[in-house]
Amino acid sequence: MTLTTIDPSPALVVIDLQKGIVGARGDDPISAAVEQATRLAGEFRRHRLPVVLVNVTGRPPGRTETGRDRGGARTPGWADLIDELDAGPADHLITKRRRSAFHDTGLDTLLRDLGVTQVVLAGISTGSGVESTARSASDHGYHVVLATDAMADPDAEAHRHSVGRVFPKLGETATTAEILGRIEATR
Repeated sequence: MTLTTIDPSPALVVIDLQKGIVGARGDDPISAAVEQATRLAGEFRRHRLPVVLVNVTGRPPGRTETGRDRGGARTPGWADLIDELDAGPADHLITKRRRSAFHDTGLDTLLRDLGVTQVVLAGISTGSGVESTARSASDHGYHVVLATDAMADPDAEAHRHSVGRVFPKLGETATTAEILGRIEATR
């Protein structure tokens, strides 16, 4: 479903744009997503709308499988947000240990305390952290907007599947320009 409206109380939630993830995958789709996500963050700040920056610090407690990297912090600074986000004192930081930014983090409480009714999602990886957070946001009753050009996945097919098949069931999809156009029209 395409974007129909921006609620009076939206928040931007940016998933996993951190040095250990973005730095490891500096390809064109990732760079383009970072550019659009930082543009969204700047405009949300300019309009004094909440910006929530989410990072991941490791795998869920109790997970013991080995092999494929499960998101554990390996080097100093791995979980630090990328400089391009220009995180400021008014931004909210949520640290997660699972795919969804809602699971055991306090994100829902924060958003409700801020009066947020709509979340605009951006970040990495489309088919993992972003999709899991979108599912949780929908389950929590938020109006979900997915900024499709402000997200990327190292697996291009996973990105296409999430954007084309999953996201229309969870909320509305739009480009950064469409979202910012709606915000400008309502502020």
